[in-house]
Amino acid sequence: MIHTIKKAITVLSLVVFGSVLLYNCEPDADSLGEQLFLDGAAQGNEKSFDVIAFNIDNNDSIRSDAGKLGSAVLGAFNEPQFGKQKASYLTQLRLSTYDPDFGTNAVVDSVVLVMKPIYATDSVTTTTDESFVYAGVDGNVDAKKVVNTYPVSKYGKTKINGKTTFNIKVFEVTDFLKSASDTVKSNQQFAYNPTALGAKEFKGDVSSVTITKDSDGSSLFTTTTPGIRIKLDKDFFQTKIIAKKDQPELQDASNFIRYFRGLRIAVDENDGYLFQFSPNDMEMIMYYKYDKTDNGTTTRPQTTYTFALGSGNAHIGQYEYDRDGSTLKNTVIGNRTTGDQKLFAQGMGGPSIGVIIPKEKIDSLKLFYNNNKAAIIGARIRIYTDKNSWDNSYIKPTAFTFLQKYKGKYKPDGSLADPNKTVTNFTDDLLNLSGLAGYTIYKSYDLDKNPAYYEFVVTKSVKDLVEKNDSDSYSTGSYDPIKRNTLYFRIDMGSFLSNSAGTGLAGYQYTSRAFNTNRAVFVGSDPSNANRVQLKVIYGTK
Repeated sequence: MIHTIKKAITVLSLVVFGSVLLYNCEPDADSLGEQLFLDGAAQGNEKSFDVIAFNIDNNDSIRSDAGKLGSAVLGAFNEPQFGKQKASYLTQLRLSTYDPDFGTNAVVDSVVLVMKPIYATDSVTTTTDESFVYAGVDGNVDAKKVVNTYPVSKYGKTKINGKTTFNIKVFEVTDFLKSASDTVKSNQQFAYNPTALGAKEFKGDVSSVTITKDSDGSSLFTTTTPGIRIKLDKDFFQTKIIAKKDQPELQDASNFIRYFRGLRIAVDENDGYLFQFSPNDMEMIMYYKYDKTDNGTTTRPQTTYTFALGSGNAHIGQYEYDRDGSTLKNTVIGNRTTGDQKLFAQGMGGPSIGVIIPKEKIDSLKLFYNNNKAAIIGARIRIYTDKNSWDNSYIKPTAFTFLQKYKGKYKPDGSLADPNKTVTNFTDDLLNLSGLAGYTIYKSYDLDKNPAYYEFVVTKSVKDLVEKNDSDSYSTGSYDPIKRNTLYFRIDMGSFLSNSAGTGLAGYQYTSRAFNTNRAVFVGSDPSNANRVQLKVIYGTK
């Protein structure tokens, strides 16, 4: 069992699970099913079965500490189906060197915080100023300034009053954030000083700047990666940092993170869009001058001190929800008997989707299999976006995780679970068939249309339960669990993440769900809707 899991995880990569295959025709029996149907089939036919699909309430909370934030999210978005979602970000910072010597009579000129959002690299606007004057340390210099501007990748409303503008503010955190390894939930509150250290009016674009000297073309200033530059209060850092030279607060990491506990970044607005940035690529640079004496002559050169905001620090995503007045607020959540008629899926702690293939459907499949000598070639759970509720211009989701719930199944480490306990893991298909040509967790269709739909592969899970003998014993250590009469799956927004070596998946519990900004409304178990969630079984008869 351990070998099976390790083999499956090794052959899979984030590229496989992050990719989406697009089709515009009805599904045929794929190579996965053909390899499972060893005796061959004269023809392929499709049979549909209703399933129980329901909403899973995650209490608008998710683990969002440094161990889960591959990206951080900032912004606000309010729409009628899900309500308001607002994302803020907290980070520790550390000194790049401890017990630093800033020199004699050091005075801060400025402090800049730099965020580096994800942006559209293929959409650039270039402006050139041939008559730019660069204010250098040794005086003004004739130069050329080239600015490349890119739109930030956004999810939500990009054009409120012509163009959505955010007022981004930075605050000092006053609660201790502990360490990067601590578990933190997205709705946990941390105190901060309400007086902002800095602010930036952000209009949705980031820029890179190159300044070169007219005389010889040499570089005077270059930003390698486009970013959002936020000026912070220089007087605060004069008192907080420079004035503490040679004092215990700056002499080691333990003292410093208790003295300067962190930064909070948030937007004033309650509607607009969400955007992602890399928490480990943030920068904070302090520019200052000090007295330098050489050969009896004193000058005041400008120098810089860089703070460390990357890995090793606590990073926390804070997510705030207001569901009042939304459709979700008044929707039935979690009817596992007959299902919910509409399904809501949202990243960052929002709801998920559960799908149960009940005993009576499995029994009817077994009866059909026995009476018709039919073999299952393929099985997929098909789910449509709701044509009326989700008729908008927002990008259709293209990243899902798909998990299976097992009763008494093996734990992820390969040991036996309590026979009466339900555990979660990758699906049977992923664990056993991931190396086969044509296999993917799900396929997406009609993403540019309304509705779009998705099919999640459950071929092996269904095939084993219908065609295999239930006498396989739990106690023998075989892969099959004790006798099961239902199949239970979970769908979340987000992708499975690769391990640190980039050779496979980190585990079923490691996903991008904590920072996935997408959401959608789907058709659930609505008997009056032709697009209700169904199990689609492709079978062959001899």
